[in-house]
Amino acid sequence: MAISFDKALGIHQHALEARVKRGEVLANNLANADTPGFKARDVDFRAMLERAQQSVSGFNMERTHDAHMDTTPGGQDNELLYRVPHQPSVDGNTVETQQEQSRFMRNAMDYQASFQFLDGKFSGLKKALSGQ
Repeated sequence: MAISFDKALGIHQHALEARVKRGEVLANNLANADTPGFKARDVDFRAMLERAQQSVSGFNMERTHDAHMDTTPGGQDNELLYRVPHQPSVDGNTVETQQEQSRFMRNAMDYQASFQFLDGKFSGLKKALSGQ
């Protein structure tokens, strides 16, 4: 019986990839906190996870004609969204540094949690293979 890593790891590998991508976007926002006119962005994590969950479950709806409605929860182009600032700056920059730092730290903690789930899955697989 073959082991399918996609089924064994479940959604955790996709969640980890989504956290990495969100971390990159948030770090880019923080790096451009003083750039005039820079617009803060964020990923639609829920849409990314829904799309990953559909790919894991294997029950995807497909468009077979251009006139059909797109049923995917946010396409690749829709992953990056612009953030609406609570208090926009005069120079047009929409990065709110303290909120970006808070989001970055939260994302780092969520990344650690996803990584620990994935580590637990690998530990279980290793025990199953060694017969423990």
